[in-house]
Amino acid sequence: MDLHRLAEERSVAYHRAIAEKLRHQPEVLEKARRRVQEWMASDVSTIAAFLVERSELADELRQSTPFAGALDPRERWRIWRETRDRFSEQP
Repeated sequence: MDLHRLAEERSVAYHRAIAEKLRHQPEVLEKARRRVQEWMASDVSTIAAFLVERSELADELRQSTPFAGALDPRERWRIWRETRDRFSEQP
């Protein structure tokens, strides 16, 4: 099983769920906008240092999206399992 491809498929599935949520909860977009504004307000040297930092948080955030937190844990795990199962069935 190609774990990188699985991660990509899971990311698409997460964002598909977020897109659906946006249709019914437009405040999700406002939360993402605030997060991006916070990122943009950061000091350049702080961002540069963080880009190469070797920490669990930096590892996680390098994979992040401004929509982080838009899906509750149950939704994320359901998507994770469905994506893994669908992906493992492929040749």
